[in-house]
Amino acid sequence: MEENVAKGSRDRCKNRLNQELQKLRRQLERERERERERERVVLREREREREREREREREREREREREREREREREREREREREREREREREREREREREREREREREREREREREREREREREREYY
Repeated sequence: MEENVAKGSRDRCKNRLNQELQKLRRQLERERERERERERVVLREREREREREREREREREREREREREREREREREREREREREREREREREREREREREREREREREREREREREREREREREYY
């Protein structure tokens, strides 16, 4: 009888210890799961931050490219302006050449006029 009571007492004690052990194991597992979840959250946040940084870098690169394109466009515009200036200069030169030609023509006309005058003078002297 006493042996059965002692055995029952030991069994109850063992059961309580097993229950407490199970409780502690579940608590430890929940804590480990919470820790793994915190770690996953930290990793996801780091990955999002790396992605944001990559996106900022892509945006900086697009901006550098747009700036290079604007610079190429400014250079093309400067070149077009230089070409227009060269064309204006060629036109001014053609105009100066036409003016020189007109001046030579006037000079030839004056020379012909002087020649005619000399001719009339000779005719007057002759008669």
